[in-house]
Amino acid sequence: MNLVRAELERLASRRFVQLMIVLLVLAFGVTATTTVISSHRPSDAEVQEARTQAAQEIRAMELEYERCVAVRRGATLPGEEPEDYPAECSVLDPGQRDRLPVAADHLSGVFTFADEARGLLYFLVAFLVLFGFLVGASYIGADLNSGGVVNLLLWRPRRLTVLTAKLGTLLGAVLLLSLVASAGYLGTFWLIGQSAGLPGNLDGEFWQSLATRHGRGLVLVLLATVLGFALATLGRHTAAALGTVAAYAVVWELGARLVMELVDVRQVDRWMLSSHLIAWLTGRYAFWGEMVCGPDGCTGEFVLTARTALVVLLGLTGGLCLAAFAAFRRRDLI
Repeated sequence: MNLVRAELERLASRRFVQLMIVLLVLAFGVTATTTVISSHRPSDAEVQEARTQAAQEIRAMELEYERCVAVRRGATLPGEEPEDYPAECSVLDPGQRDRLPVAADHLSGVFTFADEARGLLYFLVAFLVLFGFLVGASYIGADLNSGGVVNLLLWRPRRLTVLTAKLGTLLGAVLLLSLVASAGYLGTFWLIGQSAGLPGNLDGEFWQSLATRHGRGLVLVLLATVLGFALATLGRHTAAALGTVAAYAVVWELGARLVMELVDVRQVDRWMLSSHLIAWLTGRYAFWGEMVCGPDGCTGEFVLTARTALVVLLGLTGGLCLAAFAAFRRRDLI
């Protein structure tokens, strides 16, 4: 318990951690201020006109679907040809769309929380992932480079216990900060929607979807924290973690992708870590490749599921973490 308390004090006293927290608050403050300035509370006339436009757009979609069905059934419509419509009219059916036009789509300069919450959440997750990775890498990297770990081992001469306490304390602190930041960040924009915009349709389905994506985002934040911690432990320096990620992005995500596309490798996105990150955060990631035919027909769409993505992310992070602990246990720290 004393070890954990000591690590919390060391973590909180680091200037880099304090700087990142300040930048986190500044980024959120700038985003909220910009939103308030660019939004206004719509009048009743604006809302009514927007509702009328949304209803007209939905009706136009319904008419387009009805014309497609009529043409596919052999009816002759003036100026309409079968090739003007898709083979399956279901793609035009408004009832099968994920989202129908709403009044908020036709309101200019009005912040609608229900429509913007998902994008705001992704911004929050991206910043917290960066925060977790950099803090995780600098937390252990600075200690290894400055000899702080050696001094700590003189007090508690159990390497794995010390490293586990460091990682556990780090994850707990990052998770707590992420929860507090999420509540403050989303709560602020909810208040903006109530006072300087529109709240939108905040039903149970909306909150469930937002909570699910937020939970997935927190998992990514923790995985990024472990990844930065493990890479810095293996490289004995914060720069090792930063260099490894930069090298991966340039060599694999850019270079290898280009080479694989030139040699016509199928489903290049399957081999990219970025695709798995998107699939986990959003629930699925669909991409197009070479047409493949099977018993159910032909399709060129491929879907990467969240379950597959999680297995890959956990396997990569867990493998690097185990390697870091093994290296830390055996290496000479002086």
